[in-house]
Amino acid sequence: MKNLQQFKQMFLAQLKLTLREKQAWFWGIFFPVILMVIFMTIFSGDSNDDFKTKVAIIDSNPNPSSEMMLAQLEQIPVIEIEENKPISEERAKDLVKEQEVDAAIVLPDSEETKSILLIINKENQQSISTQVVSGILNNYIQQTNLAVVGATSTFELQTESISSGSTELEYTDFLLTGMIALSIAQGGLFGMVDLVDMRRKGLIRRLRMTPANMGIFGLADMVMRLLFSTIQILLLSLIGVFIFGAHLSINIPSLLLIFFIGVLAFNAIGYLISSFSENNQAYMGVANIVSFLMMFLSGIFFPIETMPEWQQPVSNILPLTYFAEGLRDSMIYDTSILANTYWNGLGNMFIWGGITFVIGALFYKRKSIVSTR
Repeated sequence: MKNLQQFKQMFLAQLKLTLREKQAWFWGIFFPVILMVIFMTIFSGDSNDDFKTKVAIIDSNPNPSSEMMLAQLEQIPVIEIEENKPISEERAKDLVKEQEVDAAIVLPDSEETKSILLIINKENQQSISTQVVSGILNNYIQQTNLAVVGATSTFELQTESISSGSTELEYTDFLLTGMIALSIAQGGLFGMVDLVDMRRKGLIRRLRMTPANMGIFGLADMVMRLLFSTIQILLLSLIGVFIFGAHLSINIPSLLLIFFIGVLAFNAIGYLISSFSENNQAYMGVANIVSFLMMFLSGIFFPIETMPEWQQPVSNILPLTYFAEGLRDSMIYDTSILANTYWNGLGNMFIWGGITFVIGALFYKRKSIVSTR
């Protein structure tokens, strides 16, 4: 009964300390909400809209070959022809330079001409629209060459899209789970700032000199942070589902385990930062650096596979990478708790949490010894 009363008092004390830390609330809840709303507003357009690429057509000398090709280009749904007709080469090049069209196609000027010229903007050479136009023309040329030699197509490509979850992964689903992972991580990274004040003012040392049970103190702190993280995941999930139409297919055991390990791991990292920070400014500076590095290297906003190859090895060792993937597995793909990939992520976070906690405890112990000399 005495321990229960002590736990209640310590939990309320920890809750009051957290509520006073406006920076922790901002970085833990409001900042992820703001980022998620911005990104989802920009990228969550209707995915059923047809992709369009705008091109200019140059037909300086109309002939049966150019007329046939123009008629075929007009039938391709993704291609939108500038002014719905051929234009002069000079005007087409100006439009490409000004990036008002994605490319210009020069049709053959005679039936004997065997080449088709594609004019693109050098600065826009690697864009999706340019690649689409180039791919369409290459495919057209291949089909024409086969027809000329009288060959018939033996094989054709068919595509089937499947998902391990109940629905296809859309960007809103990807971003929602990424932002949940980020908010919980930042709650741990920035939430330990009160320990810096307590240590600097000697409150931790005084607390150890009282009959207070330090184990209960740590338990109360952990329960409070789990409550804080629960608020984060509920708030962001509600915004994602009811405002932006995200789809969730939750495996409860997987979600609870990844959530619990993730909260402990990132609180351990915050604990390490607090162990060597001399004041709040130093703590927030280090926490900001760690947070922003993981934010842009852990696949929160975009898949890791789209990053430069030299960055991917770094991303693959960061705990936030595996936390975000674990949340996607448990919240979208309904992944079983027995899946191997799921446990690989848990192992990574467990190692990060264990190592940072041990190092942080050693720093605190060393400072405690020095302060008593």
